[in-house]
Amino acid sequence: MSEHKKQKLSNALEQLKATGTVVVADTGDYESIAKFSPQDATTNPSLILAASKKEAYQSLINAAVQYAKGKSDDVSKQVEIAVDKLLVEFGSKILKIVPGRVSTEVDARLSFDKEATIKKALEIIQLYKEVGISKERVLIKIASTWEGIQAAKELEEKHGIHVNLTLLFSFCQAVAAAEAKVTLISPFVGRILDWYKKNDPSVDYSIASNDPGVKSVHAIYNYYKKFDYKTIVMGASFRNVDEIKNLAGVDYLTISPGLLDQLLNDTKGSVPVVLKPELAKDDVSIKKTSFIHDEPKFRFELNEDAMATEKLSEGIRKFSADIVTLFDLIEKKVKA
Repeated sequence: MSEHKKQKLSNALEQLKATGTVVVADTGDYESIAKFSPQDATTNPSLILAASKKEAYQSLINAAVQYAKGKSDDVSKQVEIAVDKLLVEFGSKILKIVPGRVSTEVDARLSFDKEATIKKALEIIQLYKEVGISKERVLIKIASTWEGIQAAKELEEKHGIHVNLTLLFSFCQAVAAAEAKVTLISPFVGRILDWYKKNDPSVDYSIASNDPGVKSVHAIYNYYKKFDYKTIVMGASFRNVDEIKNLAGVDYLTISPGLLDQLLNDTKGSVPVVLKPELAKDDVSIKKTSFIHDEPKFRFELNEDAMATEKLSEGIRKFSADIVTLFDLIEKKVKA
């Protein structure tokens, strides 16, 4: 191996990429991601809200407001258009940095409305099209509710729009997503761990084999590979780099800039491959199941999982609150 190659793999981030895992930056702050050389980037309402409060991004807000004013005379409609345009402005800037795709989230308040979710997704894709960005470079991010999964299925099948099903905490959500042939899912590793730390503190979660979020992604990944589902598994929402390292080999990982920095600066540890398709293929304990055409079964299984039920609801509430705050911020600009 050349000296250049040795140097290239001298930190944990490069080692992680070498396992075959695609690294995705999880941020709305596009100025912070170039140094990590991610393939893709993901955003959500909370990340966009945080970024929009920075002085450096005020020009994007102003551009979005001016665009909206040219599209409608109704203030409430102007605000809605401006928010959508702002999401696309951030996504467009990110796509100038990453070679792959950006995830842009549908308003979380639509999480239980299939038709409204589809309509909003189409509007977002149209906004990207207006600035010369094809739908191939965009993942529409939708919460993994029953309605969200059904909306994702229709967007993929009828419109050729790629979907990232987010706020995914349970196996039944993952199975239904794969059956819906969505492009990608985002199981939330750290939020699963948060719930178990709070509700079952007797376990030592610092041991990787005890981390329920990591174990959840292992189970989903192995199920997908066992039965040849093409849906990409992208671990998300991490609390520490050990969680990330214990998913090395998974399809994708979306990682915050803070943890990317830790990986970049980690020059001593090793990152061996943990997840491999061939291991899943050989696992006879994995049995096939189905949820996509059985709403009662899906809802019951989700309800039986207290963690998944609570974290899905909590996640939707949090994203909804942040999108409302973003709407309020934009409304003040529209009325100014």
